[in-house]
Amino acid sequence: MKIVRFETFLANAGLRNYLFIRLTTDNGLTGIGEATLEWQEKTVQTLCHEWVEERVLGRDPFNIEAVIGGMLRDQYQGGPTVLSAISGVEVAMWDLIGKACGQPVYRLLGGAVQARLPAYANGWYGGAVTPQDYAERAREVVARGYRAMKFDPFGVAWKELSDDEMEAAIERVAAVRSAIGPHDGLIIEFHGRLSAGCAVQAIHRLSRFQPTWCEEPVAPESLDLLQWVKQQVDVPIAAGERLYTLADFNRLCTLRAADIVQMDIAHCGGLWTSKKIAALAAVQDLRLSPHCSIGPVALAACLHFDCSTPNFMIQEDFTEFDVPWRNSLVRGWNPIQHGKFVLKDTPGLGLELDDQVIANHPYVKNAFPSLWDGEWLTNFTQDHPDD
Repeated sequence: MKIVRFETFLANAGLRNYLFIRLTTDNGLTGIGEATLEWQEKTVQTLCHEWVEERVLGRDPFNIEAVIGGMLRDQYQGGPTVLSAISGVEVAMWDLIGKACGQPVYRLLGGAVQARLPAYANGWYGGAVTPQDYAERAREVVARGYRAMKFDPFGVAWKELSDDEMEAAIERVAAVRSAIGPHDGLIIEFHGRLSAGCAVQAIHRLSRFQPTWCEEPVAPESLDLLQWVKQQVDVPIAAGERLYTLADFNRLCTLRAADIVQMDIAHCGGLWTSKKIAALAAVQDLRLSPHCSIGPVALAACLHFDCSTPNFMIQEDFTEFDVPWRNSLVRGWNPIQHGKFVLKDTPGLGLELDDQVIANHPYVKNAFPSLWDGEWLTNFTQDHPDD
């Protein structure tokens, strides 16, 4: 079996443009992956066809180590753009392998070790302004069956929080905690906004709300600062979505700079690299919660990883807080049921692209807003009319 065709598809999904990859083999099987990267979708698409495509055509999709390992070695400069292209192809190869074997991907990654796949909601707070707005939306999340949710209460802060900004963040978190009660998970997203000292101060002030974790409190490349922050606080720390190499994750785990490792399978090299990261984390007794803020194919890859990984904790979920046409891009695939994921035994990843629906939602330039201006607070993951 050889890969003989390499296709890419861009589809707009409101604040993001999803970049899908489809590989076709000489015996007619197709495998899909996702290489979505905010603001860089067309750049990743160009790289896919100018460099990745010729590295994949004619190759046997079973040869993950040779094909993907060769690209990881040869890409030379690193970073999210090239790693997203490689990761998308890697996931598509696993989809092909699963279909060729007649097995879901998770069985090929070690088999099911998780009886349940809990989800935490993200994207639910778009357009919220007052603490009451946050509380109302949080109650709606709980009504959908979720028992954990994540949000960024820090507005457009950068490095330092004024007294007013700190009080506003505390009021938002207090409103959400009051709305959902004492037992549901409350995850506080920092988006790498703060200086180390300010992050420690903020975490101390927010600790009374019993966060499940505080996420990416300092700039993602500053693992020494992250380690220092973790040593100063009692709240669990999560990080890793903006790390891209196995060496980076080895350092994160060895330093024990976080309690929860959040590799993004669509950006760190794919499923096989993620399983290696899981092993590094397991040696340090760290848990895993894969980051996934993009599209349905990337989410499917996460779920197969989650199901087959003993130190998996909980999976991020945007599915119910995205555009109305999200699931139609993949022929209606929808794994979320009352706040939990249900993974079926369909061979491969378990979903397929709908070319016509994708064509009906063309690329939109600069769809994703900056997290450091006011636009994201009003537009973040709000529903967009399906025209």
